[in-house]
Amino acid sequence: QVQLVESGGGLVQAGGSLRLSCEASGRTFSRYVMGWFRQAPGKDREFVAAISWRGDSTFYSDSVKGRFTASRDNAKNTVYLQMNSLKSEDTALYYCAAGTEWGTISTRAYDYWGQGTQVTVSS
Repeated sequence: QVQLVESGGGLVQAGGSLRLSCEASGRTFSRYVMGWFRQAPGKDREFVAAISWRGDSTFYSDSVKGRFTASRDNAKNTVYLQMNSLKSEDTALYYCAAGTEWGTISTRAYDYWGQGTQVTVSS
């Protein structure tokens, strides 16, 4: 069992930056692929980024590529999402998730989810 707690969300102006964190419980954090997803009101939850077990591979949705960077610190059981050049369309509830399958953007591939942290970008 893995419990995930996100933090770092908030209100930011367009063009600004935020860094989200997601801390995991348990001693098996390094066994999981970690993903970031987001959900805006009235929309489906969508994939944002994923980072591999050791943090040496990442991939991103086209909408955030070049602006967002995922990283992880397995010693701290924490994964991060650095978000730069934020746009109003980035406004959403952001979730981190843990899974064992690499290379997928599907929510079904992730077994554990946090409660989310709200990011609001004002234009």
